Amino acid sequence: MSEAGKLSFEEAIQRLSKIVEQLEGGELPLEQSLALFEEGIRLTRQSQARLDAAERRIEELLEVSDEGEPMTRPMSLRDG
Repeated sequence: MSEAGKLSFEEAIQRLSKIVEQLEGGELPLEQSLALFEEGIRLTRQSQARLDAAERRIEELLEVSDEGEPMTRPMSLRDG
């Protein structure tokens, strides 16, 4: 697993914020800018995947049957 993959969602967002600040500063050499941009893209994709998984879990929790009753099913904490 990459270093970015080990970060919590919140840590990834903080890291993305720092990357944006550095890139917006415009003081970095091209190669360093490209490396930061690539890291930012990886963090963005990983964070979006985590958000998508959380959204799916919430939708499952809020699901109701045709009769208006809450639907239940076993759910793994490792889903998503």
